Amino acid sequence: MAYMKGDGPSVVIALGGNALGNTPQEQLELVANTAVHIVDMIAEGINVVVSHGNGPQVGMINNAFDYAAAHDGKTPEMPFPECGAMSQGYIGYQLSQAVLNEMKRRGIMRSTAAVVTQTVVYPDDPAFQNPTKPVGAFLTEEEAARRAEETGYAYKEDAGRGWRMVVASPKPQRIVEFDAIKDLMDDGYVVIAGGGGGVPVVERDDSYRGVPAVIDKDRSSAKIAADFKADMLVILTAVEKVAINFNTPDQRPVDRMTVEEARAFIDEGQFAPGSMLPKVEACIEYLEAYPEGTALITSLDKAAQGLKGLTGTQIVA
Repeated sequence: MAYMKGDGPSVVIALGGNALGNTPQEQLELVANTAVHIVDMIAEGINVVVSHGNGPQVGMINNAFDYAAAHDGKTPEMPFPECGAMSQGYIGYQLSQAVLNEMKRRGIMRSTAAVVTQTVVYPDDPAFQNPTKPVGAFLTEEEAARRAEETGYAYKEDAGRGWRMVVASPKPQRIVEFDAIKDLMDDGYVVIAGGGGGVPVVERDDSYRGVPAVIDKDRSSAKIAADFKADMLVILTAVEKVAINFNTPDQRPVDRMTVEEARAFIDEGQFAPGSMLPKVEACIEYLEAYPEGTALITSLDKAAQGLKGLTGTQIVA
């Protein structure tokens, strides 16, 4: 059946790691709280697509298969793209269930749909020439050399702790399941999609093939938001507002900035790589592709207020 869409704006929400846990049990508890804040938005008539990270989860799955394959002689090694798809499945299941339960509790007659998402990347993306994202278990140098020869994956020494598989972080180019996500949204479903940035795939001869890589989930969320022409991209993190001069006596929160101002802050080195920098860059990518939109960076517990313009950092074209 089709469900009634909300009468408010369309919003793509990118959940930060603080909204999820490091184990399935911990995550199950945390997503119940996360769902409350998401449904607060839905109750206001906002139509949401929810994306999420998967760093700890995909690593846990990859480690488990690596260990089992090495020790029991029966479990096959699992390709990294399949590990990403598995993480999307169980995170999507838990988020979908938590949101559905919270909507039922409030008498909101809508349903959820979790979409395992593939994201097209270019095979000649420069990131593939220098894989930097460590994933999976720590190995000895000899084990890493053997695995590299067997699988073709790259392995690098990780801060003196051992050798780990490293994968690229290419730029997302297209969401394969975009039409399905849009159709579900148009029918009034609350959609969970783009988990972990999506499973990276390359397109050749009108077919797709998974590749070992990790796509930044904020950049993938920005791509979904821009293609969908969503009214807002909301990137949720651990802080209420973006700050400049962070962790200094001159630290100052930023309520609102333009793309030009954001780029100037980036040139000044105001945002830490691997932390706030990729979030601000994702907002810029969304706004350059869809200037009519508004990007918001804030914390999960302040998201509903942020959508009303009461807190958070807004970025506009």
